[in-house]
Amino acid sequence: MEQERRYPVGIQTFSEIITKGYLYIDKTDLMWRMQRLSKFIFLSRPRRFGKSLLTTTLCSFFRGERELFEGLKVMALEKEWKRYPVLHIDVSMAKGQESVEELRGSLMIGMKPLVELYGKDSDETTPGKVFSGLIQRAYQQTGEQVVVVIDEYDAPLLDVLHEEEQLPAFRRVMQEFYQCLKAREAMIRFCFITGITKFSQLSIFSTLNNITNITLLPEFAAICGFTGEEIDEQMQPDVDVARLAERYKCSPVEMRQMLRDTYDGYRFAGESPDIYNPFSLMKAFNEHRLANFWFESGTPSYLLRQMRRFHTDITKLDDLEVPASSFDQPTENMEDALPLLYQSGYMTIKNYDFYGQSYTLGIPNKEVRVGFTEGLLPSITGMRGGDVQMGFALRFWRALRVKDTDLALRELQAYLEGLPYVEGFKKKLEEVTVAEGFYEWTFYLIFSMLNVYVQTQVKCARGRAGMVVFMPDTIYVMELKLNGTAQDALDQINDKGYALRYATDPRPVVKVGMGFSIEKRTLTEYKIIEI
Repeated sequence: MEQERRYPVGIQTFSEIITKGYLYIDKTDLMWRMQRLSKFIFLSRPRRFGKSLLTTTLCSFFRGERELFEGLKVMALEKEWKRYPVLHIDVSMAKGQESVEELRGSLMIGMKPLVELYGKDSDETTPGKVFSGLIQRAYQQTGEQVVVVIDEYDAPLLDVLHEEEQLPAFRRVMQEFYQCLKAREAMIRFCFITGITKFSQLSIFSTLNNITNITLLPEFAAICGFTGEEIDEQMQPDVDVARLAERYKCSPVEMRQMLRDTYDGYRFAGESPDIYNPFSLMKAFNEHRLANFWFESGTPSYLLRQMRRFHTDITKLDDLEVPASSFDQPTENMEDALPLLYQSGYMTIKNYDFYGQSYTLGIPNKEVRVGFTEGLLPSITGMRGGDVQMGFALRFWRALRVKDTDLALRELQAYLEGLPYVEGFKKKLEEVTVAEGFYEWTFYLIFSMLNVYVQTQVKCARGRAGMVVFMPDTIYVMELKLNGTAQDALDQINDKGYALRYATDPRPVVKVGMGFSIEKRTLTEYKIIEI
């Protein structure tokens, strides 16, 4: 009988993973190449993607802990194994602070173990002065250049992104903290900085203008997360897949596809393999079940606040063609929520046009789609995502699955009649009484709750189709007419040729025209034609 595998869920320390026999996907060759690229390296990746594990791996490498790397790829690359003093600072301990004084205090506490090791001068009264003194004393006491590893560098700033007064004050504290990296450059052998978002060098790193940002470099696209090839070669997942398949009463082949649909789909460069969310995949194998583990571990409130601030149209997030400057830009320069959505992992690269230098972004996978929309649904409709998912949405989906479009639309009619007038909801309705936008948002969220691919305002040669729903065996082209008739909506689908673009798709196409009463807030009639 094969021994149960040990998955390091929640364990981010490289030495513990190796010494206690947990699974480790070998990224040491990429780590080795990265530290030879430049003295100062910056990497942005979403939460729970292995950034902290990468930082502790770097720490063990630069401390010369060769015995931990036996059998790993770096052994064929590194010859010296020189020992350096390492200053590892996890800035996440300073998040959630409510004042500048608390922020400074948290940074001081975070450096306490290093102060106990290298000492502190009496005139070092700010976090930046303490940090600078630590670099100098570590260099002087060991006679070797210092390695600086900073994890979650942006953590204190994320919760105050929306605070016009607090953000600049917190930013000044962090700027003072990091400015010693430039002043002590001659004493530094290597500096690695990682976090979720990208703040500009001017606002955070002061005069440090020589940071190499590897976030979008293809050669480091897989430095965090798991590729399908790595899973097959290093995880040997057959036992886990078979166990999951047995539980969900499907074949191993079907289960592998379910795992890909749920947790795969991230790309961190134009030329990048598809990458699995490592936290979610290991949780699935560890607990023998599929769930939205990434969202169970916490949904960032700062993201929802920024989406509300910029009035983000969530129906446009599935197929968005943009230049890199639209999503790989400093957070404080945002003119919309796209950079934050991408950097936080809620959107990813789906395609890259090398000649046009443009990227197509979209939602990575089912886990993100369902979890994301479940968090958004209450703010749009006033209803809990779980209630909608297991109530109306599930009935609607089941009706479409058996191609009973009439039943599906009756379910939709009943659902719209029951939408509540919660706080702020009535105002939302008033804002969209001259457009279909509100209902497009609602429909988009409802379908997304069940991982059904839906597009709104789909461009056609002669206009924009209101909504297109892509089921596994049918495509539904839908048009909604406010205070109009179902025939008016159907005529528009025909006159504008909305369904023609799907003529080469092997799936049948169903045209649905819907008349909607603003006063009654529901469908008054509908007509269905299957091509």
